[in-house]
Amino acid sequence: MKILHSKMTTQELAHCVGMAKQTINRWIREQGWVTEPIPGVKGGRARLIHIDQNVREFLSTTPKLRHLSLSWQLAEPEPHYASPELEPVWRKITDTLSMMTPDEQQHLHLLLVREGLSGFLRRLEIADENA
Repeated sequence: MKILHSKMTTQELAHCVGMAKQTINRWIREQGWVTEPIPGVKGGRARLIHIDQNVREFLSTTPKLRHLSLSWQLAEPEPHYASPELEPVWRKITDTLSMMTPDEQQHLHLLLVREGLSGFLRRLEIADENA
């Protein structure tokens, strides 16, 4: 089993727990799990599932995954090294990068090598004007 991230697509969660996407979608509806649309995906059907305590508890009650609850409880909490006010930003960046395809990651890498951080921020239109 792979690690459960704070937010996952239906496909990622299905792969992680060894179930079909349709099963995960049914659980989302039945259990009322919190989801959010994936930015940039048209049609509104692609969603991120918030992997909160409710999701973990439900997964631990399914017969196929019951044995996994112990490992979730014994795992050390994920360390957070960023300052508290920046923590949501770092988490969002990390989640976004982990959802990129290898090809997209390579393109981002080449952009950063070519243009550096200042060029990257300028393209995002968030560059500091005073710098």
